[in-house]
Amino acid sequence: MSRKLLVIDDDTDVLKGLTVRLKANGYAVAQAVDGMQAILAARRERPDLILLDIGLPGGDGYSVMERLRSMRPLARIPIVVLTALDPATHQERALQAGAAAFLQKPVENEALLGAIRGALGDSGAPPPAAKARGVG
Repeated sequence: MSRKLLVIDDDTDVLKGLTVRLKANGYAVAQAVDGMQAILAARRERPDLILLDIGLPGGDGYSVMERLRSMRPLARIPIVVLTALDPATHQERALQAGAAAFLQKPVENEALLGAIRGALGDSGAPPPAAKARGVG
């Protein structure tokens, strides 16, 4: 059975690109484009992992993480932050807010998949605070 990922990003091109990449690697993918949809989709889909952008309308990524962490059935879902925002400003904050990993957009496929595997506890993954640049 494939793992289900929830991808939350307000940029539809990024959302489509990530969805194609993840499906090509055997993941089932659900999507949300803002903070409100993110919470609803997480409750409905119960994903194994969430890929979360920080700069979202309807509640930024930090407020989404805070809400998810306060909801008992969703609190333990690993979150990988994937953002174009400055890592010097946001990496530490994201990790302290409960992110399993922080990735800088654009992200190379292997770095993305490695962070996902690591957050899911699968073998062969990079350290949790992996940052990468590349395609994405």
